[in-house]
Amino acid sequence: MIPTGAAIVAGVTGDPIAHSLSPVVMRHWIDAAGIDALYAPFPISAGNFDRVVRGLAGAGCRGLNVTLPHKEAALELARTASGPARAVGAANLLTFTPAGIHADNTDIAGFLYALAPANVEFRKARALIFGAGGAARAMLYALLTVGVTDVAICNRNITRAQGLSRDIAPDAGIIPWEARDDALQGRDLIINATSLGLAGRDELALDWQRVRPGSVAFDGIYTPVNTRFIVESRARGVTAIDGLDMLIGQARPSFEAFFGRPAPDLPDMRSRLLEHLGAR
Repeated sequence: MIPTGAAIVAGVTGDPIAHSLSPVVMRHWIDAAGIDALYAPFPISAGNFDRVVRGLAGAGCRGLNVTLPHKEAALELARTASGPARAVGAANLLTFTPAGIHADNTDIAGFLYALAPANVEFRKARALIFGAGGAARAMLYALLTVGVTDVAICNRNITRAQGLSRDIAPDAGIIPWEARDDALQGRDLIINATSLGLAGRDELALDWQRVRPGSVAFDGIYTPVNTRFIVESRARGVTAIDGLDMLIGQARPSFEAFFGRPAPDLPDMRSRLLEHLGAR
């Protein structure tokens, strides 16, 4: 269905944003639901974030999904926020209402949705998170909600890692970046929540020989799907999970928030995204 002048408008913003597959996911659901709607990418730089987002809200846009590096700024901008968004300290969903801008965090549900097939024994798991930005905040919070008690944070900027620990998990270990390979020893769940590997640049290199085969590795990156993190962990016999299912999982509540109805059940969404990536 071609959008008309009466279309519901929503979108996704980040810097960069060209890699985002959110428009592909939303377009499939919009078409399947047969609704008059448009979902578009909006590249917004950090210095213009507040001004442009408020402008979109004033122009009648229904809301925005938010990706790096704006997730913490999105929470600060909002007039109201859900409990999870406040607890995480970051938002990936902004909805524009007559009462103002509302922030939520659907990355939490999306992350757990992606991990579900791996059957991780969370209460026994020793987890290691690389990163300390908005995505890392949501993933760390999600792990705590399902019972993980042994978690460490490793980030290029150790001050940000310490801040993340202080805000969400005071008992988390803090690992200097130069000790990242040593930190892999004995970990059951290794998570890349950094931008390393995005668009195939600045890949996250790790010594996977230190990781026990059968452990689980999750990479929040999905463009490309097969990052160095995914390829090398899989070669070690680790269960490797890419970011596509997290993308799908977090998008479902966003669709309902924007368009007022549940996302259609399209069980082949992952295959459609892989087909799109192959074509691109």
